[in-house]
Amino acid sequence: MGAALPARAEAPTVPWPQTISDLQAESGIRFGTLSNGMRFAIMHNATPAGQAAIRFRIGSGSLEEDDSQQGLAHFLEHMAFKGSTHVAEGEMVRILQRKGLAFGPDTNAHTSYDETVYALDLPEVDADTVSTGLMLMRETASELKLDAGAFDRERGVILSEERLRDTPQYRGMIGLINVLLAGQRVPLRPPIGKTDIISHAPVDLVRDYYQANYRPDRATLMVVGDVDPAAIEAEIRQRFDDWKPAGPVKPEPDPGQLKQQGSGTDVVTVPGASTRVQIAWTRPYDASPDNFAKRRAQTIEDIGLSVLKRRVGAMARRANAPFISAEVASQDLYDSARIALIAADSEPNKWQTALAAIDQEQRRIAQFGVEQAEIDREVLEYRSLLQAAAGGAATRTSTDIAYTLAQSVDDNKVFTSPADDLALFERMVKGLTADEVNQSLRTVFSGNGPRLVLQTAQAPEGGADAVAKAYAASRAVPVTAPPKAVAAVWPYTHFGDPGAVAERRGADDLGVTLVRFANGVRLNVKPTKLRANEVLVRVDIGHGRLDLPRDRPLPTWTAQAVELSGLKGIDYEDMQKALAANVASIDFSLEDASFKFEGRTRPEDLATQLQILAAYSSDPVYRPEVFARLQQAYLNNLDQYAATPSNVVSRDFQGLVHADDPRWTFPDREQLLATKPGDFEALFHGPITKGAIEVTVVGDVTTDDAIRLVSQTFGALPARPDVATVTAAAQFPAPTAQPVLRTHTGRADNAAAVMAVPVGDMLSDLPRAFAADLAGQIFENRLIDQFRIAEGATYSPQGDVSLSKSIPGYGFAYAYVETTPAKVDRFYALVDKIATDLAATDVSADELARAREPMIETVKHQQEGNEYWLQNLRGVQTDPRRLELIRQNLTGYEKVTAQDIRTIAASYFKPEKFWKFEVLPSSVAAVR
Repeated sequence: MGAALPARAEAPTVPWPQTISDLQAESGIRFGTLSNGMRFAIMHNATPAGQAAIRFRIGSGSLEEDDSQQGLAHFLEHMAFKGSTHVAEGEMVRILQRKGLAFGPDTNAHTSYDETVYALDLPEVDADTVSTGLMLMRETASELKLDAGAFDRERGVILSEERLRDTPQYRGMIGLINVLLAGQRVPLRPPIGKTDIISHAPVDLVRDYYQANYRPDRATLMVVGDVDPAAIEAEIRQRFDDWKPAGPVKPEPDPGQLKQQGSGTDVVTVPGASTRVQIAWTRPYDASPDNFAKRRAQTIEDIGLSVLKRRVGAMARRANAPFISAEVASQDLYDSARIALIAADSEPNKWQTALAAIDQEQRRIAQFGVEQAEIDREVLEYRSLLQAAAGGAATRTSTDIAYTLAQSVDDNKVFTSPADDLALFERMVKGLTADEVNQSLRTVFSGNGPRLVLQTAQAPEGGADAVAKAYAASRAVPVTAPPKAVAAVWPYTHFGDPGAVAERRGADDLGVTLVRFANGVRLNVKPTKLRANEVLVRVDIGHGRLDLPRDRPLPTWTAQAVELSGLKGIDYEDMQKALAANVASIDFSLEDASFKFEGRTRPEDLATQLQILAAYSSDPVYRPEVFARLQQAYLNNLDQYAATPSNVVSRDFQGLVHADDPRWTFPDREQLLATKPGDFEALFHGPITKGAIEVTVVGDVTTDDAIRLVSQTFGALPARPDVATVTAAAQFPAPTAQPVLRTHTGRADNAAAVMAVPVGDMLSDLPRAFAADLAGQIFENRLIDQFRIAEGATYSPQGDVSLSKSIPGYGFAYAYVETTPAKVDRFYALVDKIATDLAATDVSADELARAREPMIETVKHQQEGNEYWLQNLRGVQTDPRRLELIRQNLTGYEKVTAQDIRTIAASYFKPEKFWKFEVLPSSVAAVR
């Protein structure tokens, strides 16, 4: 009888990569495969305690779509939230909210060319919450209803997401892929798909894709967290063992062959995009198993390209640089090719100069190779990062591990531990010579190519022929050997006699020590074991924007040049060289109420980290060449800021909600051109070198060590004024009779709309602040339910409450959507209705809980990371309300009642108080 039955093809079980490799997977992970072919990996990890991350990967994406299904793999991902055999439509998100998961941050999914991954970050690991998460993944596997009505309602959401993605950057990326992978399947299958198919495809086509591709032999389930792996495995087996394929194995689509092509030129025209020249080489994708030899070859390639990256990076920082910025990279591109790329961003009329620079630098390294000193530097820096990762491995977060584990499945790589990564690296680089690296680079640059791609908003006269001529002219220029590498020494190791402690006290319930040095510098220290081998440092100086004048345009945009200008005693490039063996960083930003420096380090490098920050705080320099580079980058990107509604909002929103205060406004072309290097220095030098200093140190450090090291750096500086209470203010705009209007230059079917209303600051009334936060979340949930789910009018509506901790009286609630121009008025009407309803009727206990639980769990999760404490300890010495905010951050939300929500809505969410802002296409605004 068996011989008479039709043969049924079954997919072979895909082995875990470590079973066919000489590499060992990280111990402590329970890998397995069910009888139906579904793989699973489970790892106990107690950081943060009591939480877990679930990732469910289907090894199928847009590449598996047939011609009539383009975009439906991604559409199916959305339908996974729209009802299944045991979960009614609309209930999945509500179930998870009741468990404390926020839609978006904790409940998400993505679809790529070759995979679809569902993600749940569980805030609790009680049996019911974990079982609920596994149940929902099992429903996704084979039980989705794919209701035709729900499918039709979701079309508008998908189309809104397509509009949201359609940016100049995205179109430039697709253009490059189309050139480099011409003739292969990838360019034919972008995951977002085709709008006509999304708009009109019957639900049966999605069902066909679902049944053909959501199969156990394509699936991998990963659970990482504070769980018992044996118990999780038992439940996985119980839930998933009965999952059977709905049909026979579908043959894998032909990815196509990498096109054999020599050198050539292409022009990708992208309106609104910046100008970029790119030279690429392609090689066939290496699908061989992951092993030591393969990783070593890729590491040596990466080291060689890192040397080239440093060389072109140094070129960008010189005076009269040939380009604004450059990058060098190599990667496997969607299992279709290995790509090596050198690219540079330039002024629109100077792409020829940029092209010549990167071409000649690439030929220089190909012809003359790298120096051993350059290799040693890369090895030193890479080793330091791996050492830091290995030292902190015990307190990696479950979400980070789950993400990396899922990535290793996508890449078909062995999931090796940080300690093994370090040991493997030491084996890889032992005895590594320049000859070996140079041979690797010769292999990189001997692939298909070089293929030159010019991305520009407007094609040059003569098109690709003009580009080819410019390239030929550059290649006719002979290159000479590079100058010898010169060692650099870090000069900022001594700042004077260590400062004396004038005052030391504690907030013992929070584990925080508060110190004031004799020179006026204040220090907040919180030792933690939340992340092994991690120390975070923050330095706040002065009062930031609030210290600045408000009667004229300000070059606040030049803040990005502060870090890259380096120091008087050493420039940025030499600083990186001198500190290659250290794990330390520098980041500068202009905040509302401080000039802020931050760094991330490890305990053994904390002294160096503090030296870097103290040097920037006392001996900065403002190099005109760095200013000029940033200025040109802003000028180049102005068209991009006008190209989409979201870009216009990001450009103008802060200025508008601060009533056009120049301290928050984005510069226009005239302001950019009028700014001089002296204006850059004048804005920052005085406040940074003379302002009050507050240092916050959080992480794997003792209080005494932190005090001692800060006393040797910041405590040794000349006296600074004491931190003063902020008295300056900012103003929210008046209500609008008609929305403030801006236009964009992009698609005529895309618009954005914003509603905002003043609420007040955070610290003056904490109960009101907690109630306002929850009211804002309920507002957003209702907007999602109606405007996204019921009407399909937007992809990702946003609502939030932004209450300042620094500016007395300032704060607001807002709602934001991207939609079609025709739906903007509907958004405003819906916002008015939600506000009126919240003021008139108490929310239900369930609705309040679905807003409250994710917020509480989010705070709990944040408190398990050093970043939370670094952010929230700022200013606690001079404003004790900040300590009280930390103490009440959980109980404050728990105390909010339905009547409190109603009071907030009645007091603040009044339609007559609303300020409105919309961004319409230029063509629509002209006739509105």
